[in-house]
Amino acid sequence: MFIIYLRFSENKSAASDFMPAHNEWIAQGFGDGIFQCVGSLTPEGGGAILATGESREEIERRINTDPFVEHNVVVAEITEVDVKKTTPPLDFLKA
Repeated sequence: MFIIYLRFSENKSAASDFMPAHNEWIAQGFGDGIFQCVGSLTPEGGGAILATGESREEIERRINTDPFVEHNVVVAEITEVDVKKTTPPLDFLKA
């Protein structure tokens, strides 16, 4: 499982310019079955993604195609989690 933090960067003022493409990119991640959850970081801003089903290399490639990442609106930080215990509805998160 991966937790990806998309923290606003020096070009954050351009977020509105790339928001439609960023939202399409998010929709593709859900459509591919990789993104499980997406939300906003508060209070500092930016976003977070919970992703499963791909290797770290594949996740890195996917994240690097985010228009926000490509245009330096955000900087991505990828954290890999080796899930050991979950509640039954979250068993799919175990590697």
